[in-house]
Amino acid sequence: MKTLVILAHPNLEVSRVNQRWKEQLLQHPNDITIHELYKEYPNWSIDVPREQRLLEAYDHVILQFPLYWYSCPPLLKKWLDDVFAYGWAYGSKGDKLKGKKFGLAMSIGDKKENYSPEGSITFTVDEVIVPFKASLGHVGAVLLPYFAVFGISFQASDEKINHSATDYIDYIFKHQQ
Repeated sequence: MKTLVILAHPNLEVSRVNQRWKEQLLQHPNDITIHELYKEYPNWSIDVPREQRLLEAYDHVILQFPLYWYSCPPLLKKWLDDVFAYGWAYGSKGDKLKGKKFGLAMSIGDKKENYSPEGSITFTVDEVIVPFKASLGHVGAVLLPYFAVFGISFQASDEKINHSATDYIDYIFKHQQ
């Protein structure tokens, strides 16, 4: 099974983590297809039929993005709003995403311990990603456990970033089955 990675980073050139993850993904062209939203749609005019055909061609999809302001980048949100359309993704005749596996791969600036009821954020990552859980559940897709690297805003070492890239590929292959 081949994986489609929807890469949604508004400033990929300056993201050490997402850039490194992309480099690692590119090492597996027979198993992973990368689709960069900000590169494809710099004017934000999304070709919905094209995106829907792309999603129909894959049973394993990863949404890769930086988590900031406890959400996803705005173009990814617009993509979800436009592409997951009534009559295609849900509704009486819409079931094109039913049974497809979706994962979230997130770079997170804050420390992992802050994503807890006792931490400074007071919410867990599982609580923060509830809109994804609800949306994917609504269209009949299966949400996989998320993949994340934390503490990126605290000058993550090259070693940590490289290790996260290896772990990311392991995560993808583990869930391709």
